[in-house]
Amino acid sequence: MARRLGKAAVPHRHPRIGLVLGAGGMLGAAWMAGALVALQERLPVPVGEVELIVGTSAGSVVAAALRCGVAVEEIAEHQRGGSLTALPDLSELDRDSGPLPPLPRLRLGSPRLLASTARAPHRVHPWVAASSLIPPGRARHDSLTSLVQGLLPPDPTRPERTWPRRGETWIMAVDYDSGRRVAFGRSHAPAATLPDAVVASCSIPGWYEPKTIDGRRYVDGGVRSSTSLDLLARVPLDQVYVLAPMASFTMDGPRNPYARLERVVRRVMTAALVREMRKVRATGVRVSMLMPGPEDLAAIGPNMMDPARRQQVLETSLRTAPHALAAMDQRQQRAA
Repeated sequence: MARRLGKAAVPHRHPRIGLVLGAGGMLGAAWMAGALVALQERLPVPVGEVELIVGTSAGSVVAAALRCGVAVEEIAEHQRGGSLTALPDLSELDRDSGPLPPLPRLRLGSPRLLASTARAPHRVHPWVAASSLIPPGRARHDSLTSLVQGLLPPDPTRPERTWPRRGETWIMAVDYDSGRRVAFGRSHAPAATLPDAVVASCSIPGWYEPKTIDGRRYVDGGVRSSTSLDLLARVPLDQVYVLAPMASFTMDGPRNPYARLERVVRRVMTAALVREMRKVRATGVRVSMLMPGPEDLAAIGPNMMDPARRQQVLETSLRTAPHALAAMDQRQQRAA
């Protein structure tokens, strides 16, 4: 498993950098692919070699690719539909996902989580508690499992190895029986292979079947937080970059009623992310957040799971991300 961050680690010549990759569906992944190309230009090391990467839902897939040695340019090319040796064609993932979920099963998603909430409501996050009422999904992540398994390089000396060695990687999920947030890959977290952890992180309640790992059911980490940035408040880092596809400081004014509803949800997620950011900044860590702007949101549209918009979102992000990073620098300089 990945090495553990700590103050006694070997000294680095560059700042200790963390990267947080948030939830956002397949279009969130496309947007992050473009943003990572711009971010790579300012980092002293390849993105996949920073000290810590935290991935949630779609961000967990990108995190796995980076940690397994896939360059940001290759990730962007894959989003364009290019064929890469290590990665299956995206059309295989689209068959697992699609723009709309299959009809869910007609029963409560997690009676145990509902009971846990009733016994100790102060211990269960409201969004997590609400997810217990959503009927179980029917879709499966078979192609995603194959994708992540294909990313892991073969190691004839350790055929059982199922986690990348470079840096520390946290894959965020939620225990669907207790409501507890889990960072697979973190010290003292439940054991899981990387493919299982990523599938758990991407198992949206009501859309996908919960992922069972060692007898426990897990669902999408975005149910608890779109980024889990707050967990970095106790990690010894100098700089954290956050790519948050589900949040935006500046939004557009769409006429589509579904898009307008999405923007309402986006505002709620942005407010939650700001609270997490302040918690981390209070420890002295510099936090830089990159989010979709109005042009990106127009490209994304009302449905973050619409594969027809993937390339448009990527190309827009490749164009807007450098300007967004420059504007972010200016804001930070004024605040300093």
